[in-house]
Amino acid sequence: MRTEKELEGVTLLGANGTIYPTDYDPSLLETFENKHQDRDYVVTLDCPEFTTLCPKTGQPDFGHIYISYIPRRRMVESKSLKLYLFSFRNHGDFHEDCVNIILNDLWQLMEPAYLEVKGVFMPRGGISIHPFANKADADHEDLAARRRLQNFPNPKP
Repeated sequence: MRTEKELEGVTLLGANGTIYPTDYDPSLLETFENKHQDRDYVVTLDCPEFTTLCPKTGQPDFGHIYISYIPRRRMVESKSLKLYLFSFRNHGDFHEDCVNIILNDLWQLMEPAYLEVKGVFMPRGGISIHPFANKADADHEDLAARRRLQNFPNPKP
């Protein structure tokens, strides 16, 4: 079980009266210590209800965000991530921008060994957009390159 000291930076989890943000706010993100720093392992967060606004029309866009990372010292706390992702609800940006913003914010927050963010957005005008962005430390650059190649579609003839 984690000690109170280990949970000092976790303020949103278990708090009463959650306030939902009305615009993009990376300050909502919180972390906790990785107790298994002696090995590489993957954490995947599946966020199926992501919403944002088209920056031109203001129309809502709906997507599914997948976040996977190999932690080092710090890990993202899931309720803070939920509120952070909710903060995009009234934020106007293209799908590709949202995925890269999420990647940049989480990289800065946790400084993981490896991080990837993929968005699977619902079609608009008959076109679905699936942006993928990743980043790695020097020891995981080969993984990053392989994962980028794996995210190119293999169209069937």
